[in-house]
Amino acid sequence: MTNYARRLGLFSGTMAVVGGIIGGGIFRTPATVAERLGTPGGVLFAWVLGGAVALIGAFCWGELGQRRPRAGGGYVYLRETFGPLSAFLYGWTLVLIIATGAIAAVAVTFADYTLALAGLPHRFSVPLAVAAIVVLAAINYVGVRPAAITQNIFTVLKLTALAVLIGAGIFFAAPAPPLAAPAPPPHFAAFGTALVPILFTYGGWQQTNFIAEEIIEPERNLPRALVLGVTIVVAVYLLTNLAYLRVLGHAGLAASTAPAADTMKAVLGPAGGKIIAAGIALSTFGFLNLVILVTPRVLQAMAADGVFFRRFAVLHPIYQTPTAAIVALATFAVALTLTGTFGQLVDYVTFGDWIFFGLTAAALFVYRRMDQRARSREQTAPSSVLRAPFRVPGYPVTPILFVSAAAFVVYSAIVSNPRNAAIGAGLIGLGVPAFLYWRSRP
Repeated sequence: MTNYARRLGLFSGTMAVVGGIIGGGIFRTPATVAERLGTPGGVLFAWVLGGAVALIGAFCWGELGQRRPRAGGGYVYLRETFGPLSAFLYGWTLVLIIATGAIAAVAVTFADYTLALAGLPHRFSVPLAVAAIVVLAAINYVGVRPAAITQNIFTVLKLTALAVLIGAGIFFAAPAPPLAAPAPPPHFAAFGTALVPILFTYGGWQQTNFIAEEIIEPERNLPRALVLGVTIVVAVYLLTNLAYLRVLGHAGLAASTAPAADTMKAVLGPAGGKIIAAGIALSTFGFLNLVILVTPRVLQAMAADGVFFRRFAVLHPIYQTPTAAIVALATFAVALTLTGTFGQLVDYVTFGDWIFFGLTAAALFVYRRMDQRARSREQTAPSSVLRAPFRVPGYPVTPILFVSAAAFVVYSAIVSNPRNAAIGAGLIGLGVPAFLYWRSRP
């Protein structure tokens, strides 16, 4: 039987964390946050708060990954703690809707910015998006090492682009004039509405756990990569917001539809707009590669459990990758790209992603209880629940805070758009008969 090859070190793991978080959100979300919060201090504090939640999440996933360094990440943790149905619904939502929809949406974004840079007409957007998906699927098909090298290169390039933005905004730009009349401090409710887009922009660190079986010494390197990667992103996001506020001012940031482009144009002129457009193209391409790299591992884990097509459970004898799952994921993403239905699908079920975020973090409580039961019976705990040397700081308060934050995001999404939430719940619920069908098969 072919197994995964452990070829990814700490650097590749850290770049996967950074690349999985930084997509296109930091180039547009800060304007929404500034619009909802009336002071620069409030904006920065909200990003610090969101970064703290993300860092708690990294600690939680670090302990989970060390306890169970298996391909599939959250799917495996949910299966072992809350049962196979919850794990299947997570995989169903992630693979069939969220990940494939994200691949299609990000591929189109990459194509739009690339065409704008090249001065080519917009009608080539969909063909270029499809070509990007096919090329990256091919790279991931032939091995995790080429995929990781691609990821490392594009993550470094996107960090370089953001470093140029930060340097231009903080060190070379004249500060925006202060407001004549300072706005009153934001209310608690305003912080709540601003935190939702911030937490979405910070999301993505959990994807690295999907490739745990391909990380060298995952019990040691996976928690380090998660904490280090999230720390880098928090620093980059705070400095980026500081650059936006310094160049555009709070009012200018709140009114901007493209804060990164407006900032660079204000400092460097038209050339600045070209630079940031290139940065967004690089960022989205790297994010696209990361999703295509990690998501097929969830499909493979589901198939190995007998709740999806058996062929997806097989690894290629030479490349040691889930090639059938990669092809299937890319095919479905291409179909969504060609039909243009990806936007609505992602809007419908994005809140569901945070349902499973909260459940997965709550799995820590179940694992810890398993530890206590094993010790009380004076028995050796199963390998999946052995006491992990890496422990979440501040347990149980910190995981409770993360679960509460996830619940808040879900609540806010439901309140802000009940129709989308109802449709999304229906799409997730379709996984129940699918699960029963697969479980009934011999």
